[in-house]
Amino acid sequence: MPSITRDQVRVPADVMPESRDEYIENYLKATRGTGRLMLFACDQKIEHLNKDFYGEGIDIADAKPEHLFEIGRQGVCGVLAGQRGLIAQYAADYPEINYLVKMNSKTNIVPGSQDDPYSPQLYDLDAVLAMREAGVNVVGIGYTIYLGSEYESTMMAEAGELIAQAHANGLLVVLWIYPRGKAVKAEKDPALIAGAAGVALCLGADFVKVNPPKPEDGTAPAEALKVATMASGRTGLVCAGGSTVDAETFLTQLYDQIHVGGAVGNATGRNIHQRSLDEAVRLTKAISAITLADYSVADALAVFNGEKDFSL
Repeated sequence: MPSITRDQVRVPADVMPESRDEYIENYLKATRGTGRLMLFACDQKIEHLNKDFYGEGIDIADAKPEHLFEIGRQGVCGVLAGQRGLIAQYAADYPEINYLVKMNSKTNIVPGSQDDPYSPQLYDLDAVLAMREAGVNVVGIGYTIYLGSEYESTMMAEAGELIAQAHANGLLVVLWIYPRGKAVKAEKDPALIAGAAGVALCLGADFVKVNPPKPEDGTAPAEALKVATMASGRTGLVCAGGSTVDAETFLTQLYDQIHVGGAVGNATGRNIHQRSLDEAVRLTKAISAITLADYSVADALAVFNGEKDFSL
């Protein structure tokens, strides 16, 4: 199982000396001491409204928001990412979870054909720091940028300022960067995905969440991902999980993203929480077995099927 020591954590130069130890502690918490990130994305209640939580093919347990936190408690995750209010409502009952506060969000009601996407910042960092002072286990923040939108400059400016402030206070930052808008003809073009990874590096993010590339030249997606992971430099790249697929397909894609594409983890939401609690917990363990412990797909699938267990 990969592991890193405190001395091996690379601390960015914009982390203030008095916050250095806290940054290292948060990094080790978020990556479970491995340097890799298993991010449980729970921000879709704004992003996709209720259609991700109730309907055909979705376990009825997912209709209740507490399902997310039960998965976070019983499963094996690095961080649970959600909006400040969502975390504030439940964190006192789930203090053991590592939280990453999503700083901006938008719904999907206004289509891209009507207007380019803009995801506004919902609160300032002081509100997050106040939660931390109140005892919430906040280890980082997240922010979404729609690269190619006519509003990208606003989102990049907001993200850049938040990263500087977060690092100064010892918090990690994960950027969600998706090329999207009228100027973008192919959102998963490998060159654009690599470009998004480079933008995250230049803004100073610790990790960047991107969609897996979709090459049109016959190259395997994981092979095409190599260019993006090179472009991201010291910013760790993770791939979004996307819509729910069968466990074997998902775990195989994840294994290839890490071991072929060079990703340093995963960021998964619907593939986890749309399942029953028992199945979702087993999937977090299977995902973490690959992400954090280099399990093979077969061994991770055995974890998902309940034939093996995985814990840290």
